[in-house]
Amino acid sequence: MIGKILDRLRDVRRRKLWSPTAASGRRGEDLAHRFLQAEGFVIVARNYRLAGAAEADLIAREGDALVIVEVKTREAADFGPPERAIDEEKRRHLIRVARAFARRTGTPWERVRFDVVAVLLSDPPEFQLFRDAIKA
Repeated sequence: MIGKILDRLRDVRRRKLWSPTAASGRRGEDLAHRFLQAEGFVIVARNYRLAGAAEADLIAREGDALVIVEVKTREAADFGPPERAIDEEKRRHLIRVARAFARRTGTPWERVRFDVVAVLLSDPPEFQLFRDAIKA
């Protein structure tokens, strides 16, 4: 009985991970990763997760700044700019991740910055980098 429940939970989780939305999100993160590297950022972590729902898509260094990056991906611009999809709950999660990562790496809080990369999956993909987009 318990085995069947666990199998069903794994199936549900697997479907979520491989949904079209999740796939385009992963593609956007991959593209944003390359975009930021081309802009001079050094990526130090991807999908950095704390217990619960707190996760940062990318964590990077730019000079002496520790940059927590939220990637917002859209297949079309029909639903408004991707960066508008960051709500208060996501903001709190990002700050929580940033505090933990900064503490772990010994980075002073005043050197932590929150950027947003908006990715539009057009041909070719379009990128917008919003530096210091989220205030802690």
